[in-house]
Amino acid sequence: MIEMQVGGLGFDPRNLSPLVLLRDQEELNFLPIWIGIFEAAAIAMELQNVKPPRPMTHDLLVELIKKLGASMQRVVINDVKEGTFYATIDIEKDKKMFKLDARPSDAIALAVRTHAPIFVSEVVMMQAKLVNAEKDEEETKKFKDFIQNMKPEDFTKYYKKD
Repeated sequence: MIEMQVGGLGFDPRNLSPLVLLRDQEELNFLPIWIGIFEAAAIAMELQNVKPPRPMTHDLLVELIKKLGASMQRVVINDVKEGTFYATIDIEKDKKMFKLDARPSDAIALAVRTHAPIFVSEVVMMQAKLVNAEKDEEETKKFKDFIQNMKPEDFTKYYKKD
């Protein structure tokens, strides 16, 4: 497995779909995952240290995990089928590990709140359309330019408040 970090959030300019970009520590491998607008907003709010007046769903789940005496150990993006990513959340309680099936977007939203590490299995890295800096420098430059132009505040253009 490869440990990844949230490298950024933004919109795919082709279809305005939100995406989260995972990157390894050396910035050699990048994995874009297209996610929902609400999950993107939840990740962006935490990355920008914005605290809502009332707990959002991911905040509530983190608080529930703590109140139950458990701790979030890690997120593993473990599969991709027909373009859909799959993940698990590893939670520890009383020295027992529990794996919860989750959408990667929700798992990442929880990971950024708990500072849990995010891992991507090698199966996903091989199957997913990722960019590898060692293999294609020109494609990597294009991809990095695209990612550098994405900003979390871009989400406010498409997100209407009640």
